[in-house]
Amino acid sequence: MELFDGILSIKGVTFLMISVMAVAALGYILGRVTIKGVSLGTAGVFLVSLIYGGVFYDNLSDEMGAAFVKNSLKIVDNLGLILFVSAVGFIAGPNFFSNFKKNFKSFVALAVIVILSGGLACAGCIMVGRNFTDLDNDNFTALMSGILSGALTSTPGLSAAKEAAGHDLEEAVSVGSGIAYIFGVIGVVLFVQLIPKILKADMAKERELLKVTEKSSKEMKSSKKLIEMDSFGLMPFALAAVIGIILGSFKFKNFSLSTTGGCLLATLVFGHFGRVGRVSIMPKDTTLKVLRELGLMFFLIGSGIAGGAKFVEYFKPVYFVYGMIITIVPMIIGFLFAKYVLKLSLLNNLGSITGGMTSTPALGTLISTAGTEDVAAAYASTYPAALISVVLIEQFIIMLF
Repeated sequence: MELFDGILSIKGVTFLMISVMAVAALGYILGRVTIKGVSLGTAGVFLVSLIYGGVFYDNLSDEMGAAFVKNSLKIVDNLGLILFVSAVGFIAGPNFFSNFKKNFKSFVALAVIVILSGGLACAGCIMVGRNFTDLDNDNFTALMSGILSGALTSTPGLSAAKEAAGHDLEEAVSVGSGIAYIFGVIGVVLFVQLIPKILKADMAKERELLKVTEKSSKEMKSSKKLIEMDSFGLMPFALAAVIGIILGSFKFKNFSLSTTGGCLLATLVFGHFGRVGRVSIMPKDTTLKVLRELGLMFFLIGSGIAGGAKFVEYFKPVYFVYGMIITIVPMIIGFLFAKYVLKLSLLNNLGSITGGMTSTPALGTLISTAGTEDVAAAYASTYPAALISVVLIEQFIIMLF
């Protein structure tokens, strides 16, 4: 009974829910503030979460137990990630395979370029920074590998870095990730808003360049005549998410798709086919939009509160600067490569950048900025190659330095 009370209690759950909803309300208010046409959007929730975590995390841990708070936030984080990624997979599914087949080489090349640029930027920071740090080489390298995963907002990258660093250096990896994650989120969110403004892009014209295939339109029309398991499409959504979680749990030589990759793969397949016989396996558009936003909110709150606590405890300005460099460099290089070498349209370019940077929050912002959910296809096409690349780069960083 004591174990039960330590992990889960009515008081603790109630206070946690109040905290989550209060942070959400304040975060959306902050995200609504617009300066010269640029706003944080849903990332405002993340910023409020960081502040809340930095100010109240210790009090929460003292009152409800550190294990309860940590585990509860992890549940909120993971639930949000599952909802968001699954919704994105369903949204991108109808156009994903035709788009991916057409631009396969471009998406893979861009993902590799983005992640490789981030890895090289990290390597440069290690070589320069180890001359000015009071940490030993192993701890500093572990810290920087964490900064790399945070700068790229990559949970699989963080997991790979922890495993490569070993048990004794796990904390250094986590600290680095927490410090860099802040700008890793906000930096990409601002990037996908600023670039169209800097280029004075005509969004109506850019949306036309994101061609939706005739096949997809026919599938959407025919789905109205199919048998639906429920009026919102929650059953196929839940089924695809379960399959995705199972897929993500399998490991092969220390590599796994993770929950994110598994859910994305499963829902892309569900979204592509749309039906099994006469039974619809495609949720309603309105359902997907709500679950996508709800998932993003939960994900940012869960990771933001925990990250805020680490940020206050371990923050050093120079580490934050390293994170900024590792976030900015691959975005710029990736954007220029996609624009001038791959000749991708602006929204395909930015969608691919969010996938290459494995940035879940930035995709949500880009969808709002672009005024179309078709950008999710570029994210989903680039993400798998980026996922594999970041896991490999993290391991190379630990091995080489």
